[in-house]
Amino acid sequence: MGTPFSTPQVEERRSWMPVAIGAAVILIGLIVAFLLSRNQPKPTGPLPEDPYSAYLKVSDMKASEAKNFAGSSVYYLEGNIANSGPKTVTGAIVEAVFRNSLGEVVDDQKQQLMIIVQRPGYADAVPLAQNPLTPNMQADFRLTFEHISADWNQGVPEIRFIGLTTR
Repeated sequence: MGTPFSTPQVEERRSWMPVAIGAAVILIGLIVAFLLSRNQPKPTGPLPEDPYSAYLKVSDMKASEAKNFAGSSVYYLEGNIANSGPKTVTGAIVEAVFRNSLGEVVDDQKQQLMIIVQRPGYADAVPLAQNPLTPNMQADFRLTFEHISADWNQGVPEIRFIGLTTR
């Protein structure tokens, strides 16, 4: 037979107060992060061109396309750059602006300018730090782009020098 005594059911009461306080702290943190990120100034328009860029002359620019091993397209922009200024250029960040058929900007990419040097049996693209552009010197350059907007008009992009390192 059963025991005359039964264990009383003890009702467990959970306090939801710590959970509510934790949720409120997280919510306040998210609101503060959102408000702080909204007040950050957004860049308006293109970056300013480097003042020394007036001494750099670009010519013979041409664009070409090739397929990489994965089957996607790689675009090359090649040309010649001449330094007519009094300083040696040891680094250059270039902004390339791609437009559509209506002349609207559809892509804007920034990258390091690479100088083409001849190696035994092949041409290699190296940063200006390895092969600086001295006064009254000219060199061939190459820029490589892997992802460009599909709306691009396939024309030669505009390039601007937004970061130059000289000595």
